[in-house]
Amino acid sequence: MTNKRTDGLAVDDLMLTDGGLETVLVFHEGIDLPAFAAFPLLDSAEGRDALLRYHREFLTIAADAGAGYVHETPTWRANPAWGAEVGYSADGLRRIAFDSVAFGTSLRDEWSGTGGFLVSGCIGPRGDGYVPGTTMTPDQAAAYHRTQVGDLADAGVDLVTSFTLPYADEGTGLVAAAAEAGVPVVVGFTLETDGRLPSGESLGEAIEAVDAATGGYASWFMVNCAHPEHVLPALDGSAAWASRIGALRANASRMTHAELDEAEVLDDGDPDDLARGYVDLARLLPGLRVVGGCCGTDARHVAAIGAAMTRAAG
Repeated sequence: MTNKRTDGLAVDDLMLTDGGLETVLVFHEGIDLPAFAAFPLLDSAEGRDALLRYHREFLTIAADAGAGYVHETPTWRANPAWGAEVGYSADGLRRIAFDSVAFGTSLRDEWSGTGGFLVSGCIGPRGDGYVPGTTMTPDQAAAYHRTQVGDLADAGVDLVTSFTLPYADEGTGLVAAAAEAGVPVVVGFTLETDGRLPSGESLGEAIEAVDAATGGYASWFMVNCAHPEHVLPALDGSAAWASRIGALRANASRMTHAELDEAEVLDDGDPDDLARGYVDLARLLPGLRVVGGCCGTDARHVAAIGAAMTRAAG
């Protein structure tokens, strides 16, 4: 496989991204998201307005910080199984892919910052994300993700990024699908409170397995949907695989995934405390360049993270 780590991806020293899109929409905006799917909002004027309000806050934060920006399309649930659950056919999901990329491109046209701007196609897991459930082989995962990855590539994304993958083989299949489509890819794993994937694999084992199976095609790896205190036990700053982690999108809450699933009130933690956790992790992650938030985080958290990372770098 041709290495796509840097092809077409001008990554600044620091690039910011957004926070917990779905938790902001549900808990702050009071918007109902069946199956936690945000992409149907693209199909209404009110929904698009909500997405614009949300994303413009983060663009302003990144521009003011002098950082670059990575825009994620709202397509985490726009894969075959979850799309069908909210009433979208394969043709409907392909239309969503093109519409979501056009939406991201329109935001890039508004970008006033001095850093780079990437439009990333967001890919979610086939299953729950927190629970592996019925797992796929790498070949099965490639077949499952091939259509969405291909649609986003055809729509013109700069890269695709997976979120909350709970086991290595799904990451391997996703990378294979991206290689077939000729698009750069970021593999995002989630971790439990013990620093391991929901499958029980260590983070290092998962990264090394994906790289070994795909010839290191992934541009970088990401950890998301875990508090920094849960990520820290997973890291070995001396291990080569740690340098492959280029993105971090942590939860505001220290709750377990099971507790978050049951929570009826949003735990948004403390933005400054969360930012300090990022700085601690950055000391062990020499390749870290992209930072943002996940569940429970909003513009306050990303602003604090960006400021803390900038101060630490200076």
